[in-house]
Amino acid sequence: MGFAGYFLIVADFINWAKAEGIPVGPGRGSAAGSLVAYALRITDLDPLPYNLLFERFLNPGRRSMPDIDVDFCYERRDEVIRYVREKYGEDRVAGIITFGTLKGKAAIKDVGRVLEFPYGETDRIAKLYPAPVQGKDHPLERALELEPRLGELRERERERPLFDYALRLEGLLRHASKHAAGIVISNRPLSADLPLFVDKDHTVLTQYPYGDVEWIGLIKFDFLGLKTLTLLANIVKLIADTRGETVDLASLPLTDKKTYQLLSKGDTVGVFQMESGGMRKMVTQLRPSRFEDLIAALALFRPGPLDSGMDQDFIKRKHGKEKVTYEHPLLEGILKETHGTLVYQEQVMQIARVLAGYSMADADNLRRAMGKKKPQEMDKERDRFRAGAVKQGIKADLATTIFEQMEKFAAYGFNKSHSAAYALISFQTAYLKAHYLEEFMAGLLSLEMGEIDKTYKNIAECRAHGIPILPPDINESGEKFTVTDKGIRFGLGAVRGVGSKAIEIILAARRESGPFSDLADFANRVRGQQINRRVLECLTKC
Repeated sequence: MGFAGYFLIVADFINWAKAEGIPVGPGRGSAAGSLVAYALRITDLDPLPYNLLFERFLNPGRRSMPDIDVDFCYERRDEVIRYVREKYGEDRVAGIITFGTLKGKAAIKDVGRVLEFPYGETDRIAKLYPAPVQGKDHPLERALELEPRLGELRERERERPLFDYALRLEGLLRHASKHAAGIVISNRPLSADLPLFVDKDHTVLTQYPYGDVEWIGLIKFDFLGLKTLTLLANIVKLIADTRGETVDLASLPLTDKKTYQLLSKGDTVGVFQMESGGMRKMVTQLRPSRFEDLIAALALFRPGPLDSGMDQDFIKRKHGKEKVTYEHPLLEGILKETHGTLVYQEQVMQIARVLAGYSMADADNLRRAMGKKKPQEMDKERDRFRAGAVKQGIKADLATTIFEQMEKFAAYGFNKSHSAAYALISFQTAYLKAHYLEEFMAGLLSLEMGEIDKTYKNIAECRAHGIPILPPDINESGEKFTVTDKGIRFGLGAVRGVGSKAIEIILAARRESGPFSDLADFANRVRGQQINRRVLECLTKC
């Protein structure tokens, strides 16, 4: 299909990042199902033992580009983008523009400002706006139905223009910004194919948004920043510094009992994608005992499966509280690993192939059609599935029943490749917490020290585990939290009002002439604009 160049470009910048010590994720999305991606070190999880399907990633029947999204350490992601710019040319690499649209609530505030309503008044009106559902804002028309007080205001003569204008402006483009992850790379100057734009940070962006860039034939790559990768790298460095041990995250034993015991207890503060109250509850009920259980847990903990009770069916069957049955013996080989529950999109594809003789490419098309729920397409596929199953000796009625079950669960089915790759990050964080608790907590405290609520949560977690938190010390603290033989020493970077430049100057003075004897010694040796009265007061108070 002519995609070799694409794979080689992705492999190039990933392997460059790895060589530079920049943490890279083990894979995300359906790319983890590609053996070629694994062989090129684009992904770190062998797809064969976990039955990840290549056709879920790249269907020969679909002519669009494969999509390999990559997670990088969020602190060093920009270094990879800089490398790509230098390698392929500044004029051939650009970020991608996005346009913010005017939502109903913002439209009320903006129109109120133009109509010279007092700020307090428009703010009160905006606060009546109903809360978003699953992160999605209500359109203004719907908000007027849901909140009678807004409806009453609209009927008043003074406020009516406010709502009339807001309704007309809602949905229009409000401002331009940079796509969080998208980068476009071309084999010739980008100005030959599309208009460009320079934002306030002097970054070159395309003037076409994400979908249009692809539509005109340019190739986009997603460079995502993932904080957990930064956390893992920091913990591994802490372990080397404090214990002199080298931990290779790529070769951890995925059968480690201590890790599964920690997860089964719900001791998951800081564990990737397993921190929320709901996930902790589910994982304690599930009591994972193997890596496949983690893959399933990440796929099941989503609104659809939780609302339908799929997670409880899975848990009961795993622990033998509910009998596992199969509509047909051929289903056992496909659904055995998930205790007879249809959890993954890949299982839909396998059922179509094994029971109805579909090719893998056609099975992927069926999976997509089921997700989109187009009635005409589904009627056609139902007839085809039934005919294929009858050829294999399966009764037509049974084939229809199986198809209807697939159709029902396809709406909830999750991409197993993505779940498997992310389960690997969950396992790595849980393993480090199980075996190197002090270093894990010091790394977590350092990563989240800019957020007060999270710092409180992490200090409470240390106390729950009996790890002493030692106060900040001008002679012992580094910028980040550090592990000592007495406990975790508070980092100066978590002291409010003390910036990183000031900390650099303090640490340099300490390295040069040893510990400080008193305040006067500190004031004489630490000089610079950054060490002002406010910094001294903040250090004194803590």
